[in-house]
Amino acid sequence: MTISADVQPHTAPASPPPRDDAQPRWVRPALFVLLAATAVLYLWGLGSSGWANDYYAAAAQAGTQDWKAWLFGSLDAGNAITVDKPPASLWLMALSGRIFGFSAFTMLLPQALMGVAAVGVLYATVRRSSGPAAGLIAGAALALTPVATLMFRFNNPDALLVLLLVVAAYCMVRAIETASTRWMVLTGCVIGFAFLAKLLQAFLVVPGLALAFLVAAPVGIPKRLGKLVIGGIAMVVAGGWYLALVHFWPADSRPYIGGSSDNSLLQLTLGYNGLDRVLGGGEDVPHGGTPPPGGGPEGGFGGAHHFFGGNPGIGRLFGESMGTQASWLLPAALIGLLAGLWFTRRTVRTAGVRAALLLWGGWLIVTGAVFSFMDGIIHPYYTVALAPAIAALVGISVRELWRGREFLTPRIVLATMSAGTGVWAFILLARTPDWWPALRWIVLVGSIVVAAVIAVGVHRLGRRATTAVIAGAVLFGGLGSAAFSIDTVANSQSSGPMAVAGPSRVTQMVPPPGDGPGGPGGPGGAGGRNWSGNLDDPVLENLVKGVDNRWAAATIGSMEASSLELKTGASVMAIGGFTGSDNSPTLEQFQGYVANHEVRYFIARGHDGPVRRESGSANDIATWVTQNFRPIDVAGTTVYDLDAPIGN
Repeated sequence: MTISADVQPHTAPASPPPRDDAQPRWVRPALFVLLAATAVLYLWGLGSSGWANDYYAAAAQAGTQDWKAWLFGSLDAGNAITVDKPPASLWLMALSGRIFGFSAFTMLLPQALMGVAAVGVLYATVRRSSGPAAGLIAGAALALTPVATLMFRFNNPDALLVLLLVVAAYCMVRAIETASTRWMVLTGCVIGFAFLAKLLQAFLVVPGLALAFLVAAPVGIPKRLGKLVIGGIAMVVAGGWYLALVHFWPADSRPYIGGSSDNSLLQLTLGYNGLDRVLGGGEDVPHGGTPPPGGGPEGGFGGAHHFFGGNPGIGRLFGESMGTQASWLLPAALIGLLAGLWFTRRTVRTAGVRAALLLWGGWLIVTGAVFSFMDGIIHPYYTVALAPAIAALVGISVRELWRGREFLTPRIVLATMSAGTGVWAFILLARTPDWWPALRWIVLVGSIVVAAVIAVGVHRLGRRATTAVIAGAVLFGGLGSAAFSIDTVANSQSSGPMAVAGPSRVTQMVPPPGDGPGGPGGPGGAGGRNWSGNLDDPVLENLVKGVDNRWAAATIGSMEASSLELKTGASVMAIGGFTGSDNSPTLEQFQGYVANHEVRYFIARGHDGPVRRESGSANDIATWVTQNFRPIDVAGTTVYDLDAPIGN
């Protein structure tokens, strides 16, 4: 049953969405064009981003060199410490590197292909409730969302997360249709594996999926609840096996779990990547812009954990940091969701359209609310998790309302969605006023004209005129987002953990002042580094390449270590992990590595990357090294030869 069919019996026709055996001839060619265009967009100049995020690139490289590093997601082939996420996305990138040879392109190839797959699966999911036209709209909207274009060309785990969550939505739609236990188990398994991409963020879609099944599955309540429990068990098993593997593996035979306080993946899940993200603990973020002279840790901005995403609140998703990433169609999606739920309020319980609205609406509302109000670390690119839900809601609501275009109410809603999209795109484009300034006016005027035609009399137009209106609505509704996506492809995105889509990324690299006082600057250190931690000197690189110890070098923090690993192919120990604050290795462990000649050089850190004021064992190790080994200057970087102690 359609949305418009549920307004009242006299207001709209009721026609089920066409199935595969009844779909128009244009569907398959249109789907092929959509997927081919998406592939071109995501694969074009894929290597131009370089290593993208050095942190994950170094871990992927380590996975091509050592299978234990691959299994645990170690930052280095010597297996000192892991990245601060589970390794599922690294598994795919490292396997690609093992098969095709490791390079920036082969590392990013799985990410781009996952983007194409996500678009295809989203099409298939939406088509089941609202037909192929809705699926094509949803697929195109996802493909052209700027943050999706960014993340499917980047090496962060969000690409795999999004693909798996869309697959989970497809499995749940199939489970709802026949109350299938098999599809419910598959849903749980896919979400469980998504947990191995980005931990608890995978579970944000669960309320929406569960609500849709609980409302619409064609069996009694006890069976619905029972099948949800079965799906939950499958989810726990599919994600929990890896937690158990890490827990029971001897700690001295695997790398330290980066980001955890006690070498535990469970603690990482619940702490740094769990409650700390929501409640504001563990604020390991850069505390400012340009580091002070001498390389000391810069003073902090108050409220620094809001640096990347803006202040918490209902407007965060529309704000300066996040608005241009994924919110282009967010107003239209919200309008479509509200209208759809209203129009389907009297439909039968098992209606597929309402179930789809509950599923995607629950996904959007829960995920959006968490992102809006979380008080911990958040990056603009997190909003890629909203993109499938926004795209699906737009596709479903537009198609269902269009079926009721003979009647005034659906036309008014469609016109409001079109005009609202144009106005919001105008506002977003105005945030980069020097970038194609005419574009925002074209989008605004075009969208308002299309909205007026829809409201006044699109139902009276002939076939060609109607086609022109549809083309205009698609063009003006997606032009701003598409332009940002194309700009993202055309310009390098090697901005490490601060990746941002579109031309707005340059201004967003500079943090705004926080609400509180800044912290004091730290003492100077060895210079020669930029924020990304690059140790960009051929002499130093050749020095590291020339040794065959388990670790060619050690340095504090992962940014410097990962950059040097990628340049040399050598294993570099990142003391303290990402921020230098993890208690790994301990001073005693490091002294043992040195005594056994497992690590050759210690490279003094410039302290210009993210760093906590409390630094775990890193300060003790640095002090011990400086007191016991002679420093040498290598192209402006202070290096200690750990095979040459003072007194020898």
